[in-house]
Amino acid sequence: MKVLVAGGAGFIGNRVCEDLLAQAHHVVCVDNLVTGSIDNIERLSHLPTFEFRRQAAEDVEEASVDLIIHLASPASPIDFDRIPLEIIRANVLATWKLLEMATQSGAMFLFASSSEVYGEAEVHPQPEGYFGNVDPTGPRACYDESKRIGETLVATFVRKYGICARSIRIFNTYGPRMRPDDGRVVPEFITAALRGRPLMLHGGGLQTRSFCFVDDLVRGIIQVASDPRNAGEVFNLGNPTEVTIRHLAETVVQVTGSTSALVDQDRRPQDPTRRKPDITKVATRYGWQPAIGLEEGISRSVSWFSDTSMATPADSVHPA
Repeated sequence: MKVLVAGGAGFIGNRVCEDLLAQAHHVVCVDNLVTGSIDNIERLSHLPTFEFRRQAAEDVEEASVDLIIHLASPASPIDFDRIPLEIIRANVLATWKLLEMATQSGAMFLFASSSEVYGEAEVHPQPEGYFGNVDPTGPRACYDESKRIGETLVATFVRKYGICARSIRIFNTYGPRMRPDDGRVVPEFITAALRGRPLMLHGGGLQTRSFCFVDDLVRGIIQVASDPRNAGEVFNLGNPTEVTIRHLAETVVQVTGSTSALVDQDRRPQDPTRRKPDITKVATRYGWQPAIGLEEGISRSVSWFSDTSMATPADSVHPA
């Protein structure tokens, strides 16, 4: 199969490219490197079945491919303030453009949505049938609502043109190759602990999240993306083990052997209180289950971050 991976130089995208290549597929990686890194795909550049195009997903040229995997949106909380319009463009304009390409070429299409579409969830855990509780004008809306529009576009193209397009809702994912300055809670905690700096717990760290190791997530992405029988469907992908942010901090301190203190701070505006995926659908359909627990995943991540330059200060934590 020939696969176009939009956002293929990002944290998740580069791993998707790598696994597809290992399965003998031809991969076209598209990334404008706004949040992705050329270092993530450098080891792939010599392969004859790998092609890199440095451009935004909404500017991608027509290509004859069998599958499009759209992972191009920035996802870090620090980006919600820094590049909100770029996020909206990636989830709306790029999704529209790539769906048109899929329609014209007869390709399958997968849109990477997010658990953020559930907002401050009033249903717990969150199943795919829950419509969410999201503020359309709040500080997170550029990401939350553009992901929802992306899902709407997918469903509309399926109904109007009959293409094989579907969405996945990705819950918190972590692992090696995350940027140390990513702004999400796992790299922030690990970099702070390795420096011996305090780990800041907004709202006392009582919020819950479900942390999925990147290897597990990528396996699920490719399983869903490769199935030609799931047009119009939505699948949660995440680890259903729910932990508090405080427990995560304690785990990071334990694994790193750090002396870092845990410091309580005020809760951030509209920071979701609880987040846990109901993965019954994907587990039943594909037998997909996360295999790597939190302590093992943090240990693997710490090993990578220990060998990575940490040039930016770790003094602010965004739980999601």
